[in-house]
Amino acid sequence: MVSNIEQLTKIQPVVMKQLQTIYQKKRTGHAYIFDGAKGTGKREVAMFFVKLLSCLNVSKNVPCETCRNCRRVESGNYPNLFQIEPDGQSIKIDQIRSLIAEMTHTGFEEGRKFYILHHADRLNNSSANTLLKFLEEPEGQVTAILLTEVYSSILPTIQSRCQHIKFSDVPREIIMTKMQEQGISLSLASTVSQVTNNLETAISLAKDEQFAHARKTVLKLVEAIKKNIHEALFIVYEDWLPTFKERSEIELALDLLLFAYRDIVAVKADSKNVLVYPEMASSFREIALHSTYNQLSNQMQAVMQARQNLQRNMNRTLMMEQLMLNLQEGYTFV
Repeated sequence: MVSNIEQLTKIQPVVMKQLQTIYQKKRTGHAYIFDGAKGTGKREVAMFFVKLLSCLNVSKNVPCETCRNCRRVESGNYPNLFQIEPDGQSIKIDQIRSLIAEMTHTGFEEGRKFYILHHADRLNNSSANTLLKFLEEPEGQVTAILLTEVYSSILPTIQSRCQHIKFSDVPREIIMTKMQEQGISLSLASTVSQVTNNLETAISLAKDEQFAHARKTVLKLVEAIKKNIHEALFIVYEDWLPTFKERSEIELALDLLLFAYRDIVAVKADSKNVLVYPEMASSFREIALHSTYNQLSNQMQAVMQARQNLQRNMNRTLMMEQLMLNLQEGYTFV
């Protein structure tokens, strides 16, 4: 588990330091909200925190992993820890009543009690208000950890009674390394890690043939735009429009197109950052050589404008024709 703690420290260095400082200074609060996107390690960090506060042999602000309490937290058999998942679409009032009954029951062991609410943003009004009363007046040493991906959906009255712990996005290089360990190519890992910072979603996307086809179509279009407007429009009619039909598909495709132009700017600036499309480096270098920063800026603006036009329900064929004309202008003075 030490390697896991090291991994959590890499993914969430600020949060881990916060929690270790809370333990070190003996300032454990009665309620926390762990707020962050899916895949940012909230569950794992919550379990680390419970272990840290329950461990019998803590060393250097790290739980030992071998004492009775650590092993029981790890195996899910720790009687002082109660966890709630949504029942269907929401966390219901009966679940909160059961939680309160468990927390006030005398069958617990000595020491601090914990409860973790997964997807706390799914508390309905009645369950949230019932929880609120218990948050205000917990009996004994009780620490609540509420996990959420949508902080704004939690009642302000609950927010005000909890310490807000904000989780940062997982560093891109960690996602890329994990994906490559799964046998995914550097090129695909570079692109996918720009689209999502959730490892499970990233691996799923990397194995999705539709995503691979979308990526290929976007890069084909970039090459066509470099040649002339006729080539670009041909790719739009023959490949782009038949491939991207749903709004979500077009949004993703426009994002992938924008990433290509950002890569070209990075190549022109001789940036050391990993490209979103590393295999296109030589082709992008050629485009960068024949483009000014102003032209590339206008091209990125054109892609972002197309995305706005999509939200306004503009005719999609017309939107893409207009985008091709705007992108082509970047090369008229070359």
